[in-house]
Amino acid sequence: MSEVPHFVLYEHAAGYALMKVKEFEDAGLILQEVDAAHADGYKFSQIIELASFDPFKNTEAALENCNSISEGLAHPDLTNFLQKSLPKKKKHVVLGINDSKLAGSLTEAFPDLKLVFGGVITEILRGTRVHFERLAKNLPHHSLSKAQLSLGHSYSRSKVKFDVHRVDNMVIQSIALLDQLDKDINLFGMRIREWYSYHYPELFRLAPDQYKYSRLAVAILDRNKMAENENLENEILEIVDNDAEKTAQIIEAARTSMGMDISDLDLENIKRFAGRVASLMEYRNQLHEYIKDRMDHCAPSLSALIGEQVGARLISHAGSLTNLAKYPASTVQILGAEKALFRALKTRSNTPKYGLLFHSSFIGKAGTKNKGRVSRYLANKCSIAARVDCFSETPVSTYGEFLRQQVEDRLEYFTSGTVPKKNIDVMKEAEEAAVEVKEKVLKKRKKAAKKAKRLSEAAVAPADAEAEVDEDAPKPKKKKKSKAADE
Repeated sequence: MSEVPHFVLYEHAAGYALMKVKEFEDAGLILQEVDAAHADGYKFSQIIELASFDPFKNTEAALENCNSISEGLAHPDLTNFLQKSLPKKKKHVVLGINDSKLAGSLTEAFPDLKLVFGGVITEILRGTRVHFERLAKNLPHHSLSKAQLSLGHSYSRSKVKFDVHRVDNMVIQSIALLDQLDKDINLFGMRIREWYSYHYPELFRLAPDQYKYSRLAVAILDRNKMAENENLENEILEIVDNDAEKTAQIIEAARTSMGMDISDLDLENIKRFAGRVASLMEYRNQLHEYIKDRMDHCAPSLSALIGEQVGARLISHAGSLTNLAKYPASTVQILGAEKALFRALKTRSNTPKYGLLFHSSFIGKAGTKNKGRVSRYLANKCSIAARVDCFSETPVSTYGEFLRQQVEDRLEYFTSGTVPKKNIDVMKEAEEAAVEVKEKVLKKRKKAAKKAKRLSEAAVAPADAEAEVDEDAPKPKKKKKSKAADE
């Protein structure tokens, strides 16, 4: 049986509370009594009583302490409270705490204090949370509920805040939208081909690209009335990238087409739908550029190593860049193939060699025998790149470029046998090259900050000048009424 704690630390939204536990010989006895007293506040108060309470100074102090506790760090307010509230001789004192992460910080502050967690401590804290109003009778409980609500909102706001230059949430949403757009565009492209092929079936063969097909359908529309549009040839020439031969083939095929005639109403609907499909494709290209720009700011090394789309999918599947950085290389290797992994473990067959990394160009370049080796090596480099991007103050793409070269050298080694450089030598070169790049990035940021400051000052200056002019303007004097008029 574990030891019975003398005191239990309870973190409330209004402050820290130290609960004193009734003396028991065995932890099994207290566990039974605590379980029995959960429903009855009077019985629970006979086992646990409030020994000391230290309220937070203000909401900011409460938020600081809450953040420290969540990260497993002992705030100075907590150490001062325990120093005052616990007995001076702490050698034989046993303190119960809720979080095991907090034990390390408190052990450094109080080496003689014995800390326990889990088991009966969890049940004591659960009962304390339920019956805290009865245990702390002297506290204003109407304000305690407000303190809980206020601290909850403040803590949530602090967790939601992020750096606008290194935001991975936008990357996660954007790559999900890009994948959905790809599916929708393929479906809509197939639909517009089937629809317009009733009128002009030969265009399907002449324009295999979906975007060009949609634009050509809008431009040609009714093939029987092409002669009425004098600028049609120039429009088609622009769509097919100034290919005169292809333009002539499209016009000739339209004149001799075997397609059926369609009414103007049907053609109008085809035109609208084809225009929407073309605009979706244009937006898809803009979204791809946006993801590329976001990845260059958020994870430049990962983007330089495996490309922005695969890197964004890895971040999205992991949940965040921080989560991806915490994953070992073995997890990164099979990320996205969880179903296949558990199916293989269940059936005792071969486990998958790669997940999302399959979309990388390196896997395609590798031979059949070496795909697993390249996937494992690439996952190792992706793990390094994610950690560099996540934990460096000024992330740059230099490390990713050197890691990419390492993967290419490894592929060369599998094909020709050329021995690549050692990893430690490559990382030293990357670190030396990254110093100059970081200096340039910092200079650009300083210039951008100065420019933004000048613009803000220039915007504020005219408003101040107008206010000064209004203040300096002479006020109109009031006319004095003459005595004669009063009489």
